[in-house]
Amino acid sequence: MDEKKESAKTVNLHLSVLSGFCKYLMKQGVLESNPVRLVSRPKQEKRLPVFYREDSMQEYFERTKGVLEYGKYEDQLERMILGLLYGTGIRRSELISLNRDSVDYARRVLRVRGKGDKMREIPLTPSLCDEILLYLQSVDSLKCADRSDGAPLLQTPGGVRLYPVYVDRAVKAALGSVDGITGRKSPHVLRHTLATELLDGGTDLNSIKELLGHSSLAATQVYTHNSIERLQTVYKSAHPRAKTDGNHGD
Repeated sequence: MDEKKESAKTVNLHLSVLSGFCKYLMKQGVLESNPVRLVSRPKQEKRLPVFYREDSMQEYFERTKGVLEYGKYEDQLERMILGLLYGTGIRRSELISLNRDSVDYARRVLRVRGKGDKMREIPLTPSLCDEILLYLQSVDSLKCADRSDGAPLLQTPGGVRLYPVYVDRAVKAALGSVDGITGRKSPHVLRHTLATELLDGGTDLNSIKELLGHSSLAATQVYTHNSIERLQTVYKSAHPRAKTDGNHGD
């Protein structure tokens, strides 16, 4: 870290690789113990989750409002990917694994299989349910579409299940032309965005934890930092004493 100016994250990555190699050598009888365990690991700074502004997301959905009825299939699929990621906060892998029978239209819930093979149900807004039905009409018009109940909910123009790179490209393409979005464009940032907006709107942490499928509350608490930063900005611009830097005079 001192000589090569490497970050704590990089150093820890190197140590993890070395430790794994030493464990392998122990199994082979070359080493009696793992010397890397004696090396103290540098502390990494926790990075706060990045999120998009609500008005930027609204701009995208307003601009693409008629796509599901009149657009090309590729554009319809792109809109559906963004709608589900932003509307439910699911992970990229969870989005890809969705099937047609994952949606319960009567109860307006989405059944999602998350990490550790755990199932959870996520509420769907009436408008998102309608958009899914509109999208499925487009899928059914594809000659190569899979229309069975257990078929993928989201299908490529070739009628097969989505894959990670396809989702990443769709998100980058969709958000690339949105004013106000200049940073990283990824499915996970959409997940962070929903969590931050829910927290700002007064949703309790336990409810957000269940929605996102976190195994512990600690993973959800990181979003409180984003909300505190927003609160500080509002406080500085709106609070009477903050405007005068705490002074009682004009």
